[in-house]
Amino acid sequence: MSETKTITWRLHLASSPQRAYDMLATDAGRAQFWAEEAVEKDGQITWRFPNGWEMSTRVLASEPPHHFSVKYIGGSTTTFELQPDGKGGTDLTLTDAGVQAEHHMETYAGWLSVLLALKAAVDFGVDMRNHDPERTWDQGYVEN
Repeated sequence: MSETKTITWRLHLASSPQRAYDMLATDAGRAQFWAEEAVEKDGQITWRFPNGWEMSTRVLASEPPHHFSVKYIGGSTTTFELQPDGKGGTDLTLTDAGVQAEHHMETYAGWLSVLLALKAAVDFGVDMRNHDPERTWDQGYVEN
């Protein structure tokens, strides 16, 4: 069995836990910052990314507005914990457990890209992605 690692990132959002949760846990929300499409049906999310890559993942837990978890790329378990900050905002903790060691650095960087795109979308209504299939993560572009 190959070695796995856990990635943890924290992010503060000015938006409420419910608004952040809706971005993570709904088709319309995910399409605003994460993937070109991410449609959920019967607990399965089908993702389509700008580079043409498609995949299917399984929702493990959905507890609005504080917890959302999916079985993600390579079988890792990705969990978003959303806690109110006491001032109307949200402290988000992302944990991605079971990341294959050989993909750790790319996954670590990838989550940073996703989280900053989430912050731009949820707090400012800005889509930072370029939506250009010629300029994707595969070519070294971070904004997709």
